[in-house]
Amino acid sequence: MNPVVVTGVSSGIGWGTAKVLIGRGVRVFGSVRKQADADRLQAEFGDLFTPLVFDVTDEEAVRQAASQVRDALGGQTLGGLVNNAGASITAPLSEQPIPEFRRQLNINLVGPLIVTQAFLPQLGTDRSLRGGPGRIVNISSIGAKLTPPFLGAYVASKAGLEALSDSLRRELTPYGIGVVIVAPGSVATPIWDKGEADVERWVNHSAYGGAVRKFATQMTNSGRAGYSPEQLGQAIWTALSTPNPAVRYAPGPESALMRLALHLMPKRMLDGVMTRSLGLTRA
Repeated sequence: MNPVVVTGVSSGIGWGTAKVLIGRGVRVFGSVRKQADADRLQAEFGDLFTPLVFDVTDEEAVRQAASQVRDALGGQTLGGLVNNAGASITAPLSEQPIPEFRRQLNINLVGPLIVTQAFLPQLGTDRSLRGGPGRIVNISSIGAKLTPPFLGAYVASKAGLEALSDSLRRELTPYGIGVVIVAPGSVATPIWDKGEADVERWVNHSAYGGAVRKFATQMTNSGRAGYSPEQLGQAIWTALSTPNPAVRYAPGPESALMRLALHLMPKRMLDGVMTRSLGLTRA
């Protein structure tokens, strides 16, 4: 496979994806926001890894990284782009500061489009490059379908990313560039530790404090029992390498029965299950 760009490789799913791809002999250009992470990962992954230092919301930095990759490839196309970089902020929507809500969408929804636009020529819209078209893999979440309370900004961004992916896949048909969604269930990544710290601001300063704490505990326990980053990396490898991939993969430890129930269960029934488990009952 031609080289692949993966965003957000400092930890979690991005790190697991880089590890799996490099283990299969694929050259990886991986983005991080800090030079210290770039140095650490370069030492860990070796010659098949090239760090790119940028924030996905910084258009100029992303363009510079794309130029760096283009120079490094010497006229060759990319094999893939994995839009993984993201963030999750726990907050009740009725109280979440709008700048924070906007930042969540910028990172998880606008950021992937910024990166995609910058790397599209190298994925095959520039027909002067050598090699076949590449493939875009956008990392969503089971939350895009489950839509729990207190993650409204996050799940809105992921649902938006799935819609964006479907539209983009159809637009890129003339170029042969595929677009695949990978929507994981529970994954054991550092995002859960970050989430624990984030909820403390709501516990003592919000009418939802008790429910937020219950929700955070449920999510943390589920996440820490989830798939490893390497297991998700394998799923992303499948999405990148399968000749005729599905348009959406949903890897994770959740059972097929649970996923079917989420798909078929009436929204009001799902409302009741969630709100009762969190103590969100009507006064």
